[in-house]
Amino acid sequence: MKLLQAKLSQYQEPQKAKALGIYPYFREIESEQDTEVYIKGKKVLMFGSNSYMGLTNHPKVKEAAIAAIKKYGTGCAGSPFLNGTLDIHKELEARLAAFVGKEDAMIYSTGFEVNLGVVSCLTGREDYVLLDEQDHASIIEGRRLSFSTAFKYKHNDMASLETQLQKCAPDKVKLIVTDGVFSMEGDVANLPEIVRLAKKYDATIMVDEAHGIGVFGKQGRGTCDHFGVSNDVDLIMGTFSKSFASLGGFIACDKSITNYLRHHSRSYIFTASITPASTAAANAALDIMLTEPERQQHLWDLTHYALDGFRSMGCEIGHTSTPIIPLFIRDNNKTFAITRDLLNEGIFVNPVVSPAVASHDTLIRFSLMATHTKEQVTIALEKIHKVFRSYGLVE
Repeated sequence: MKLLQAKLSQYQEPQKAKALGIYPYFREIESEQDTEVYIKGKKVLMFGSNSYMGLTNHPKVKEAAIAAIKKYGTGCAGSPFLNGTLDIHKELEARLAAFVGKEDAMIYSTGFEVNLGVVSCLTGREDYVLLDEQDHASIIEGRRLSFSTAFKYKHNDMASLETQLQKCAPDKVKLIVTDGVFSMEGDVANLPEIVRLAKKYDATIMVDEAHGIGVFGKQGRGTCDHFGVSNDVDLIMGTFSKSFASLGGFIACDKSITNYLRHHSRSYIFTASITPASTAAANAALDIMLTEPERQQHLWDLTHYALDGFRSMGCEIGHTSTPIIPLFIRDNNKTFAITRDLLNEGIFVNPVVSPAVASHDTLIRFSLMATHTKEQVTIALEKIHKVFRSYGLVE
């Protein structure tokens, strides 16, 4: 056995979980990503999806994707820098820029590549990147590739952010990067205070709206719109894999920034363009978000109902106020076992364990879609109460 294989063969954590019958990953879904899915022929209620608007199988979204394939084919066979720019790419970029209130927008092939390519190249060796300690992994990877000095501040702790800003040279670029909605625990960034501190210390702000768009703001424009700070936030990032029911991502900002990114962002220049189908699907999803605000309202009605239900049950749900509801277990194996038991009860949820969260913060991530019904949420609450009680987590 070669040294690499010998080294990696020591990693046995998945095998250990499988031996215990609690391995929770790569569960094969045999149907559309909807409120109900099929796994091994069994119907299961889906509460583990990021499709907040519930548009992944909407007829208009699917029809738009099919029409795009018929006109443009299945792929672009090149990066946007060379032969991979389509007219529908430019159309969607213009619409996204207007949607979030910016001069320009750029589409990347995935949301991960947006954060990787933007955070890694915007600042130089003498500059600074400041990150919330619970920012998404894609932001962390972008920071790792950056030549700038990086400072982490305590999660949503504005005093900690100010302390880190005070460490920065006043005449150098300071880029604050934060999630708008934090994807694991569902809490919301304190954007008004981040804006105040950015103005005080002459810093630039980038907000990852992956889990905010569709959920917050007028017609789902995100947390920046919700707090009325869109004009004060310099870069707004979004992804198509959540509310836009597709695959891809974008960054929206002023043209001086996009001009630089289009010629320096490696994950943009050296990656094939987003497919025609994904582009058209995201465009159609945007149409629906703009014309059917009742979807967003229903999602919030369900969110309040579920939050009240979990609190009444006695679940520990942290500081969430969003459709992402963490149910803290605080034990890796127990989190896996509960995930398995809930699936056996017909409820699909996601386990979140170390290193995605600290080992003492492991949780079940319960997430809602605008297409869920109140009856489906009620069933989930009943099943979760049953399983949690069997583990002594609630009475």
